[in-house]
Amino acid sequence: MNTILRTQLAGVVRRPARMLLTGLAVLVASFVVYATVLAQQITERSVLDGLSGTPEAVDLVVRDGSISDKQLAAINAIPGVSRTAARLGIGAGLGGQYLNVTADPGSGPLALVTVRQGRYPGAAGEIAVTPRTVQLLGLTVGSTATIDPGTGRKVPLKVVGVVDPPQDFGYDAYAPASTVMRLTDLPYLQQIDVDVDAGTDAGPVRDRIEALFAGAKPEDRANVATGADVRLAEARDAADQIDQVFAVVGMFVGIAVAAAGLIAASTFRIVFAQRMRQLALLRAVGAGRGATFRALATEGALTGLVTGVTGVLAALAAGHLVPAALRGLGWHVLGPGVPLLPGLGTVLLAVVISVVAVLAPAVSASRVAPLEALRAAAGTGARTGIGVLRWIAGLVPLAAALAVAAYVHANLPGPDEENYDALRMLLAVVASGALAFVALIALGPVLVRPVLVVAGWPLRRLGPVGRLAVGGVGGSARRAAAVSVVVALGVTLTAGVLVGVASIRALGDRELAAAAPADFEMTGGAGSTLPSAFVDRARASRELTRVTPYRRLDTAKVAQFEQIAITDLDVGALPRLRDLDVRSGSVGDLKPGAAVLAHYLAEMAGLGLGDTVQVHNGRKTVGLKVVAVLGDDAPLHTGLLVTPADLTAMGMGPQWSGMLADQAGDGERARTEALRAMRAAGAGNPEFTVNVLADQRDNLNADLATLLGIALGLIGLTVLIAVVGVGATTALSVVERVRESGLLRAIGMSRAGLRTMLTAESALYGVIGAVLGLLLGVPYAWLALQATGANAPLSVPVWQLAVAFLVLVTLTALAGVLPARRAARVSPVNALGTD
Repeated sequence: MNTILRTQLAGVVRRPARMLLTGLAVLVASFVVYATVLAQQITERSVLDGLSGTPEAVDLVVRDGSISDKQLAAINAIPGVSRTAARLGIGAGLGGQYLNVTADPGSGPLALVTVRQGRYPGAAGEIAVTPRTVQLLGLTVGSTATIDPGTGRKVPLKVVGVVDPPQDFGYDAYAPASTVMRLTDLPYLQQIDVDVDAGTDAGPVRDRIEALFAGAKPEDRANVATGADVRLAEARDAADQIDQVFAVVGMFVGIAVAAAGLIAASTFRIVFAQRMRQLALLRAVGAGRGATFRALATEGALTGLVTGVTGVLAALAAGHLVPAALRGLGWHVLGPGVPLLPGLGTVLLAVVISVVAVLAPAVSASRVAPLEALRAAAGTGARTGIGVLRWIAGLVPLAAALAVAAYVHANLPGPDEENYDALRMLLAVVASGALAFVALIALGPVLVRPVLVVAGWPLRRLGPVGRLAVGGVGGSARRAAAVSVVVALGVTLTAGVLVGVASIRALGDRELAAAAPADFEMTGGAGSTLPSAFVDRARASRELTRVTPYRRLDTAKVAQFEQIAITDLDVGALPRLRDLDVRSGSVGDLKPGAAVLAHYLAEMAGLGLGDTVQVHNGRKTVGLKVVAVLGDDAPLHTGLLVTPADLTAMGMGPQWSGMLADQAGDGERARTEALRAMRAAGAGNPEFTVNVLADQRDNLNADLATLLGIALGLIGLTVLIAVVGVGATTALSVVERVRESGLLRAIGMSRAGLRTMLTAESALYGVIGAVLGLLLGVPYAWLALQATGANAPLSVPVWQLAVAFLVLVTLTALAGVLPARRAARVSPVNALGTD
């Protein structure tokens, strides 16, 4: 074994690039694993360093219990107390909208806000608002907000400033604690922040504060904690959330590591095929199978060690350079240090991946008879079939995957099914997908051929270069399968995410079509109606479009169910209503004498398509034919949608109940102008509320965009490994086929033709993998959606999938460009003389 190992190591020394190419996927995986560890360290350290909600100047925090303003005064009188900040907040009504008023000193080291415009409130009846509150609620400096704090009285508050808060939700106001205390009947504060004099020990001050509450009942006794402990708890809570995020990241990193193992096994197989003559000579002079196998396995372990160390060092360099660069841009980011144990674990993981990946190729190489190997140039890579054991290893998990998928499909929930265990079904879908992928790995060489026949058809039409490229991939089906399977894994995950997000978006659009069919809605208080002049002013505004008033009756009775809401909203006037979830029938059939029912009402009243629904309102009774059944809600959360004539027949007066409108332009500025126009249409009357329904859609779109970006970013790890694998495989196959390349050049193929052929082979790896990935990803995405029980429609984003397909094929083609250029530069004479 020592002789064989020395021979192998000598070859490595002569050609170190081969070792690098062999372990390139493992190197990238090592980099990704350790970089993830460093990213978590950077994030946690930065959060723990000061990204908490309590100011640094707070030395003690008094909270939990009943804290009166008298106790606040007593705390201020304790020797050593420099200043205090009383914390409390109340929620108040503002013309049907919500306003949160929070106590804050407004200046000094204990303040949470800073003044941007105007001044901070100083007198009673004054507040400051946040920038987004100015935008959404129209509370500008100088305006007056008349609020209802829940005490039964109206309180006017003058806006004197705009402040920047820690978080701006669009309904926030700030004022001194004395102002906020006057707004509520509650006699207690929620919290007191205490700043102790510089050089004063906070311990005795804490004891004095605790003594103030010593005689109180246990439930009224306040807790006194140090500011450092509170900040640490807040940061730890944020760190726990970070840990949860990185747990999800770790799952995708695990997938990337598995992909690296598959690529490494493929590259080892190619390398051993290239050295078949050398191995045969060693066998001929007395090397046994066991010694040959152990030597090759040792070489694999050495490859893992070198690439693992290289990947860890590269990640460590990046982990220190990136925070330094971010600090240069003004970001508060700390370095990760040098996590030694995770680094050693990553190197060990690289060695394990390489050893596991080398086992099967090493067994194959050690079993080849010396004379057979001496007659073969590279037989291993060109084998296209699979043996009986591999057929069994593929068909058994395939049958299991189909059985689990059939079980999930047979147990999918019906509409509104109760006690449905969605998590169990989702886990079953994941298990079925994993089994299907195992089957794909085993049966890959068999599946490559039919896919290649279809995918390679356009290339064959391009002439000899295209036919040679297709033949090069088809002649090494095992190699093509090993690389394409990893590409297929990335495409499967990508397709699943794209289909899932598109379907969730479609579900959200359905729900928002009923709840938020326009950008804005104006309504009055209970029982009030909207003057026609408001509608006329809105229609005359250039900032608004599709102004649609409606009437709403809330006192109707259907069957034994009372207080059913009915509206006559014009469905054709608002484009978003086309997204309504129509369970049966057609909304377009709505006409006098007909009605559209929400699903919940149809189910409770036992009504279906074509039935007649009797609607009672006082002494009025109207019979309507059901022409459509919607999802959970009809527009504006009503139970029935009818025509204006039928609503009038039910006793509804001509006055409008509300008004919907869209902004005329695009962007945030256009929305702000449209909001002002809606308020102007209401003549500034606080009794009429303007709700920004478009914010609901924006929040959904923002959440889905974030989810999509994070998921695709994590899946990108697998795609990166796949692209690296394609590049390494192409580079090694170039080395393996030097004589073939020289022969093609000798018989007249140009350098450009050779480059095109090899680049096309790389692209075909991507095409095969992408096709297999789409065939797996879309069905499993649909099954997962159904298993959630969310009743989401299957939405296949064809253009997004096509872009993902083209991007993958382009990346795999680019991965073969450099090896192809290298092959084209070799002289035909030298290539033909290569052994």
